[in-house]
Amino acid sequence: MSKKKIVLTAMISVLCGSMLTVLAAGVFLRSMGIYGDDVIRLFGVMKFIQSRYVDAPDTSTLVDGAIDGMVASLGDPHSVYMPPEMFRTLRQQTEGSFGGIGVTMGFKDGTVKIISVLDGTPGEAAGLRAGDEILAVDGVPTSELPSEEVALRIRGEVGTQVTLRILHDGAEQDVTITRDVIQVHSVRGVMLDGTTIGYIRIASFAEHTGDEFAAEMARLGEAGMTSFIIDLRENPGGLITSCVAVAEQIVPAGPIVSVINRDGDTEVYRSHLEARKYPIVVLIDENSASASEILAGALQDTGAATIIGTTSYGKGSVQAVMPLFHDDGLKLTIAKYITPNGRSIDGTGITPDIVVERSPQDTTDVQFEAAKKYLEEHPSF
Repeated sequence: MSKKKIVLTAMISVLCGSMLTVLAAGVFLRSMGIYGDDVIRLFGVMKFIQSRYVDAPDTSTLVDGAIDGMVASLGDPHSVYMPPEMFRTLRQQTEGSFGGIGVTMGFKDGTVKIISVLDGTPGEAAGLRAGDEILAVDGVPTSELPSEEVALRIRGEVGTQVTLRILHDGAEQDVTITRDVIQVHSVRGVMLDGTTIGYIRIASFAEHTGDEFAAEMARLGEAGMTSFIIDLRENPGGLITSCVAVAEQIVPAGPIVSVINRDGDTEVYRSHLEARKYPIVVLIDENSASASEILAGALQDTGAATIIGTTSYGKGSVQAVMPLFHDDGLKLTIAKYITPNGRSIDGTGITPDIVVERSPQDTTDVQFEAAKKYLEEHPSF
């Protein structure tokens, strides 16, 4: 074969390969609902920026910004693009090896407030107090961040530092704190003095919450418990599997929660409890979210508990985490929770059976006292 024919054959092969690649890409993109005009606009803008912007941009930075913009356009505070550092923190958290400062935060009306500070933690040592407002994390205003990103930015590797801008008693101050391992049991229980009423606080739904709850139930039962309070206030949620593990112990036989995706496919989690054993009151507030609302909703819908407090947060959605290709990741809402009676939690929350408001001026925990009084007046089913 002559040299010209070899070159011509090679050129034809390259062209055919390119055409097949373009066609294959087009088929793939169309299968995802992405059509030519959209692709041309996206890559056209990217190419224009790359070739004409006054300072040569980094391509990866442009792509990061495009992904972040796509997620932000959803208007969903629970769907978040996570750059490498943030994604690494999330992985460490789920693996149980993350560091923190030992505070519980509440998110409402665009503000971030400290709800409680654990004893013996870096947060306590730094002088943080319940009621302090967090204005910025490492110089980034919290008003510009989704709630979950605020929490992820505060957590991090043990031994590293985070700087918070705090509003305390009307004055702003920057506080730099070194992260440490925070050891917290998600469940604790006590018998109320002089009564047969138990009190069980669930701080979050972590990996072992179901087992911890069962152990506290057994221990308090042996101590003579005849009814009990479950305190879900300031509980941000956690693992749905752990929530179900708790619900299976106290929700009557039947649905606990249904998870429905965009196509209407439904997964139903069920309880097989044969008989209720104790009268129950559940305490919730505006910071009881996600898995907390699943448990409260299931107990309310089945009549297994009386709910006292204020309307819950209203996070009734499920997120999936997708690793990307540069050690970054994407957290995306993929489904919603529905209570046994078919109620959607998302954006509405759980309305208590008995509304009891709290005030900073209260000298006692009026919600707790209301729960105790209710069980004293209703000692049986």
